[in-house]
Amino acid sequence: MSAPGFEALTETGWERAGPTSGAVTLIACGALAREVLALQQANGWEWMRLTCLPAKLHNAPERIPDAVRRRIREVRDEGARAVFVLYADCGTGGLLDRVCEEEGATRIPGPHCYSFFAGNEAFAETAEEEDLTAFFLTDFLARQFDTLIWRGLGLNRHPDMRDMLFGHYTKLVYLVQAEDPVLDARAEEAAHRLGLAYERRVTGYGDLAPFLAHAAAAR
Repeated sequence: MSAPGFEALTETGWERAGPTSGAVTLIACGALAREVLALQQANGWEWMRLTCLPAKLHNAPERIPDAVRRRIREVRDEGARAVFVLYADCGTGGLLDRVCEEEGATRIPGPHCYSFFAGNEAFAETAEEEDLTAFFLTDFLARQFDTLIWRGLGLNRHPDMRDMLFGHYTKLVYLVQAEDPVLDARAEEAAHRLGLAYERRVTGYGDLAPFLAHAAAAR
């Protein structure tokens, strides 16, 4: 994955060029790169250093805590003063929180990015009833549906796996960060391909925006 303003860090992720010593540093999931860059630009927070780990780590959440710990220690060695982690729990079962506590970093609240994009409080209100059988897409996943989900899960080769993987879902809910008719069409087509009802909700950046504002105040 690449994003405007990023430099390649081989297979380890992406990083926005910027200050190191004394900087406020954001360690983010690569799936959030566009949104973080957009918020930085809109608010004049481009002085914050941003370093991203590969989005594909979500396929192996047990690897996320150690990957984040390594990156925290790397940026600390380079002089980062305050470190903020732009990962939700993401299936780590609390292990990521333990890493952040031990390493003195602050994590964005929430069980996953769907929750903090929707707003953690609002998401919790619908999670147990209205959205109990919902499969969620963000802008990133709508953009990468073919790569990460359709081909990534082998549905292009084994369409019979659709029922096994998605049979317990009844609808696909697209959480929209930025209005884009191309992504709208892709998300609706994804719902059709998975045999799910389609629902679209405009969330914007949800709790990500105030969290970044909190990080910026640590300057």
